[in-house]
Order: sequence, then structure tokens, then C-alpha cells
Amino acid sequence: MQFSSTLRSALIGLCLSAISVAAAPGLSLAVSSASGANSFAGVENFKVTASLVNSGNEPLKLLKDPRTILSSIPTNSFAISNAEGASPSFIGAKVKFVPEYVVKNNINDAFVILAPGESLQLEHDLSAAYNFTRPGEGTYDVQANNLFLHVDPTTNEIKELQAAHEAPFTSSLTGRLAVAPPPTKREVYRSCSSSEQSQVASAANQAASYANAASSYVNSHTSSTPRFVEWFGTFTAAHHTTVASHYTNIKGYSFTGNTYDCSCNEAGTYAFVNLNEFGVIHLCPVFWEAPLSGTDSKGGTLIHESSHFTQIAGTDDHVYGQSGARALAESNPTQAIDNADNHEYFAENNPALS
Repeated sequence: MQFSSTLRSALIGLCLSAISVAAAPGLSLAVSSASGANSFAGVENFKVTASLVNSGNEPLKLLKDPRTILSSIPTNSFAISNAEGASPSFIGAKVKFVPEYVVKNNINDAFVILAPGESLQLEHDLSAAYNFTRPGEGTYDVQANNLFLHVDPTTNEIKELQAAHEAPFTSSLTGRLAVAPPPTKREVYRSCSSSEQSQVASAANQAASYANAASSYVNSHTSSTPRFVEWFGTFTAAHHTTVASHYTNIKGYSFTGNTYDCSCNEAGTYAFVNLNEFGVIHLCPVFWEAPLSGTDSKGGTLIHESSHFTQIAGTDDHVYGQSGARALAESNPTQAIDNADNHEYFAENNPALS
């Protein structure tokens, strides 16, 4: 049988369309009250349930990215605002997480697998991550961050997937607007074995060495260099001043006088800090697997985490991993000088750049 070129093109188009339909990942995301109430007397009662549904027709292997509701650590995974557009202050945890490491090592507990049509519900205590004092009492809309990472089953590549939002959860909050920060008992180690204490001591010394070297480099190089451009993008005097001040503060941070908590068991995670616990770094499973120095090292992890404290540099986690950090420096230098991994990789300087 002979087919015209027009018919052949049409048939090819239909086949490609069918293939596309056959493999269409999708997610939908909703937030509701954990208790069924839509008004809360006291922020300690402001608990929500985030529901995630695989709305596509293929299984999804989702990473427990700390920037999403899939992490059990109280991170900045919600967008919250009142009628005037004001938002509560974030007081929760900022986390070091390297998606490529999780996928390469296939850390099973760092994934959530959802079959087509399957859903999961996760409860989140908003008081652990947000302080509502500044916007005050009133009505709030709550939505969960909807950008997720999943693993392509064919290529094993990490890909982004944006979930479809349902309507925001609307609730009122009265009474107490913030929980008191935990009392800080100054101790070097919490829940750390003798072996872990030894590793942390070495990591603290390595971090101090990185901080001293990075600060010295930035303050002695006041024009564009390959190393600066690689991690912080196109050189400007203003950006150089900001980066130099960050490393001056990191250099002055007492890594050996810090408090280290070794009780974290969040799979696939290196470490995190709570913004209302200055001077406390929580060390997680991947930290103990990391090398002392080099890319994504123990010493570098402490640089990353210390940079998050508002008293030091107040960095965020716009992207994770070396490839992401390089791309961010090229595409958005303003965010690169605010990204914790860029600070870590500049300090580790591996591979070395002049």
C-alpha cells in the first residue's frame, strides 16, 4: 500500500502524540486543615495537611527535596500571605541537599514513589517554620511550593515537575503569633558518638581553613577572576563587596566553638540549621559519608550551613549542587551571591581556579 507524504506525516504526528500521551507525568497539590478547622487560636495549632496526587499516567519517583512538602524538616515549603499581601517571617530550617548524590547512590529513603492515581498526605506544623508577629492576626491564604524533582525512569536524569495547584487554603489566625525559640544550651556536641565528635572536630578545622583562604582570596582580588565568575557570575564592585563581607563574617564564625547536633536521620541530607538557633548545626546521614575536603565535603558543608545564619550572610537555597550553582552564577548573579552552595563551592575551590 502506498501512502502520500501528507498522510505519512499525519500518521507520524499521531504516533508521536500517542507516545506523548502514553508517558505524561503530572501532579496535583492541595493544602487543607489538619484538624478540619479553618480558624486557629494560637500559632501552635496552625497545622495543615498537604495532599499530593499523581495525576499522570506513569509512576513518579520524587526526591524529598527540602524545598517541598516532602521533607519532614520544617523548611520554607509554603507560600503564605494575608489580604494585604504580607507574609510571616521564615524562622525554620535551611538544608544542604545534593540531588545528584541521592540519585547516584539510589538512597531509597530519600524518594517517594507514587503510582498513577496514588496520593499521599503530609502534616506540617506551620509554627515550626513561620513567625506571624509582623503581619499580625488575620486571614491567611496558604499554598505549598509546587516545583518538584523527579527521576526520569528511562534516562535516570533529574527533571523538574510543576504540580497543579488547587485553591489556596484560607484560614484565620488569632492569639499567639509565634512560638518561643528553643533554649540554647551551649555545648559542643549533642547526641554525638566519640567517633562522630572526632570527625566533627576535623571538619570544623577544615571549615576554618576554607573560610580563612576564601576571605583572603576575595579581599586580595578586587577585579574579575575565573574563580569569582565561576561561582558568583559577572564581576561587579557591588557584588564583590557583598561576597567579601560574607566571607569576612564566615571567617569570624567560631566553627570549633559551635554546637553540633548529630541526631538528624533525614535520608539524603547533609545538614541543616534552624534560623532561630544561631550557632547550632544539625548533622545528617550524608555528612558522615562525605570526604573531609573537596566537593561537597564535611568542611564545605559547615561553610554552607554557617552562611545561612542571618548574622553571617543570610543565604538561601535557590539551587542545589555544583551544576546548578554554576548555571545560577551565569544566569542570575544576584541569586548566586545569595546561594549557600555557591559560597561552599567557591570556598572548596575544587577543581581549583585562579
